[in-house]
Amino acid sequence: MTTNLFSSSLIAIVADLSTNMSAEQRYQRLLEHLCRIFPCDASALLKFEDPYLIPLAVNGLSEDTLGRRFLISEHPRLAQILASEQSVHFAADSELPDPYDGLIETDNDQLLVHDCMGVTLFIDGEPWGALTLDALAPGTFDNIDPVQLNTFISLTAATVKAAGLIASLEQRVRYVTQTLFKENTDHDMIGDSEFMRKLRNEISIVAPSELAVLILGETGVGKELVARRIHLESTRADQVMVYVNCAALPESIAESELFGHTKGAFSGAVNDRTGKFELADGGTIFLDEIGELPLSIQAKLLRTLQNGEIQRVGSDKQIKVNIRIIAATNRNLQQEVAAGQFRPDLYHRLAVYPMHVPALRERGKDILLLVGAFLEKNQQRLGIKKLRLDQGAKKALLDYHWPGNIRELEHLLSRAALKSATQENRQAGFITISQAYLDIVPEQPEALTYPSSKAGTDSATPTSAPIDFKNEVDEFQRRLIGQQLAAQQGNMAATARVLGLDRGNFHRLLNRLAVKTET
Repeated sequence: MTTNLFSSSLIAIVADLSTNMSAEQRYQRLLEHLCRIFPCDASALLKFEDPYLIPLAVNGLSEDTLGRRFLISEHPRLAQILASEQSVHFAADSELPDPYDGLIETDNDQLLVHDCMGVTLFIDGEPWGALTLDALAPGTFDNIDPVQLNTFISLTAATVKAAGLIASLEQRVRYVTQTLFKENTDHDMIGDSEFMRKLRNEISIVAPSELAVLILGETGVGKELVARRIHLESTRADQVMVYVNCAALPESIAESELFGHTKGAFSGAVNDRTGKFELADGGTIFLDEIGELPLSIQAKLLRTLQNGEIQRVGSDKQIKVNIRIIAATNRNLQQEVAAGQFRPDLYHRLAVYPMHVPALRERGKDILLLVGAFLEKNQQRLGIKKLRLDQGAKKALLDYHWPGNIRELEHLLSRAALKSATQENRQAGFITISQAYLDIVPEQPEALTYPSSKAGTDSATPTSAPIDFKNEVDEFQRRLIGQQLAAQQGNMAATARVLGLDRGNFHRLLNRLAVKTET
């Protein structure tokens, strides 16, 4: 390229360093400059978080790439780039699979990468991540000026450092390595929609405080992940976080589970037992599905929140506990209070800082980022090659209303990956998931009713009949449960697993919907 173009691009990059923009915007601008300076069809900036390389910005690659996590041990090209202190240019006939095969956005069917190079980015002498360039035509990078490339790499490192990611690296590493939560998830709070940016900001505000947090949102939106993030950004992050599923606590043993018991307190209490609150002393307790807690236990929980003390079943001794309370529910607790199903004093103790987690249908193209993460997870789980979506499948996912939210998306993609990974498809360089593999029923437009027109009048204006939303949703749930019960031959436990529900929640749902089951 000409010296003038190279110089003007460098000036623009330096100017960006002093511009007020988000880290994501800085990275995206950086890749745009890269593609102007050097010939390439796609580029990516990836951050190293052992054992993964995580894309932070991409140019020319499918949007779902940003949701993927590239396990370094499964991608020899990325491993080779990270192992070198110099840029690595792979031969056009290299037999090493390219991590971006099938992910380059193109108007034709040419989806395989034929020229690839990459370089490790170092910040303060430590490997921070990698910058990769890919092209569909062999020999594209043969004549790249090494001086210009090294100059650009230095400016890339400066941009990364200016974005302040060194400070956040420790926090992210602590987050990834945390193992005290009930489930070890493989993905962070993925998404860049306005809803998610607002949610992250709220987390950063409330996490360092000691305020009780009530997380609200539909089933499957990721309330547990939000609770985990609050804990990990709090001053208690190095202490335990104890998870309690209130919906799974039978009333007969709920008090013992939460507060513990002494030997001989009741039939079967053969030893002293430490309750969840005592285990969480010094850390955080997460009370999931708090709306399912029986009223009798709510009163005892309120006493603990007021006094910071617990009392084991069968003991008169008061035990001091120092804990942070985070609760979550998919119920409208204000309505539950009005109906006498939830104590108002407990509600106000829990809802010091209420926080709403958005439904998946509200998050727009965040869906594609989550798709990338789940496809990468299924590749590893199923031991298959690269999974990608065609345009029809992407549109179907974006258009769907997602009543089951992120959990439904994850399960749907797991089924689609399994169905698409036929023996014949496994021989291909990558596996394409089309809409045919997605068991999504497209939403039908609402039927319009037309009032009868009278002679001599204009055409009647169409009107929609009013809809009882709650009844419609309940009826949908009844049909879905009935179908799955039939498919599982009446096996309640199996049906609950298929629907992604806790057994306690499933039985309560059956009772609320008045679904009759054969005994």
